Amino acid sequence: MSFSHQELCSLAVNWLQRAPRRSGPACQVAFSEAKGGWNGEIPDAIGFRTAAEDEGSVVVEVKVSRSDYLADRAKAHRQDGALGMGLYRYYMAPEGIISVQELPQGWGLVEVSSKRVLRVLAGHVTVKRADQAAWRHERALNREWLLLASMLSRVGNVEALHTELKKANNERSRLARELDALRACGRASMLERAVAEIAPGTKLIARRKSA
Repeated sequence: MSFSHQELCSLAVNWLQRAPRRSGPACQVAFSEAKGGWNGEIPDAIGFRTAAEDEGSVVVEVKVSRSDYLADRAKAHRQDGALGMGLYRYYMAPEGIISVQELPQGWGLVEVSSKRVLRVLAGHVTVKRADQAAWRHERALNREWLLLASMLSRVGNVEALHTELKKANNERSRLARELDALRACGRASMLERAVAEIAPGTKLIARRKSA
């Protein structure tokens, strides 16, 4: 089965958001083929982790053919990796196009089967966190920031959206507190009814003992 470039980009975005238990990088934000406002790298897919203890970006370059992969090496941001994006970097390709042995230093590989099953053959998600430093790259943070700012600008009024989200979160918290109070009240009522039902029997047992 052959894949289009767009199909592989969609698979890459889905993989970027996968949890570690499914061999994914667990990015909270991921998107594909976004221009960052400069005439340079346009990642096929990029994801960002927002967790303070594990901040980072992950770039995935998808390759639909062998020639496509070989041509990628000539790009300026491949010749000098510090010009590129991605703290961690991967290629994604159908089975048989790229071998682990020929990967550039520090690059991972996600292989796609004919049934669209993803298999991570190399990369930071295949090792323990303590060993992931070997897969990290020097990156152009300014270009990543520009890309994120460009994506946010397409959302519209970010402050208005942020305000609405805060209102929604506050309302959700208020409703959760009310629900907890109702549950507590319900448990108290059930306990009162249970005590009321048990009390007469308790008196009867006491009378039998005294007799």
